[in-house]
Amino acid sequence: MSKLKIAVIVGSTRIGRFAEHPANWIAELVGQRSDLDVEVLDLIDYPMHFFGEARATTAESDAAERWKKKLREFDGFIFTVAEYNHAPTAVLKNAIDLGEFIQKPVGFVGYGGVGGARAVEQLRLIFVEMGAASVKTGVHIAFSEYLAVLKEGKSLGDYAHLNEAAKNLLDQITWWGNALKAARAVVTAS
Repeated sequence: MSKLKIAVIVGSTRIGRFAEHPANWIAELVGQRSDLDVEVLDLIDYPMHFFGEARATTAESDAAERWKKKLREFDGFIFTVAEYNHAPTAVLKNAIDLGEFIQKPVGFVGYGGVGGARAVEQLRLIFVEMGAASVKTGVHIAFSEYLAVLKEGKSLGDYAHLNEAAKNLLDQITWWGNALKAARAVVTAS
């Protein structure tokens, strides 16, 4: 079976963001697998208008079309999820609203309050509506780990429980990715 193409989506555009740490870490783990290919997509590179905004500029509309077209290349997605005020970032929610994720698996690497768990939980509900399949295991980076990376020079890979959660997440993305890819192929062929 051919490799699945997985996008790691950097879910924050905030100045001084932490998002690059989990994005690069999980992308490196994906890249070590023989059954997956990976590409990191950074929302900074897609400055889109807000969904339904009537006054969108041509550049913002073009960015949204580029975003949709790019997403079609992938068999599954892993999102880095910053939690602000018990929710995911507005820019991530907007990118989801403007994207296409139907019949593809999604997974999450959360950080912030309680490891981003509240933001991830909201995204799981949103992706049901988007027609995607959220995998069970998420990676939740606790505040102590977040600080250790920023202030002590630690790596997310230094934490065995994060590596174990990431392995489980990737195994589930792979299983669902293969199952859904096969199902999409059957539907397309008929």
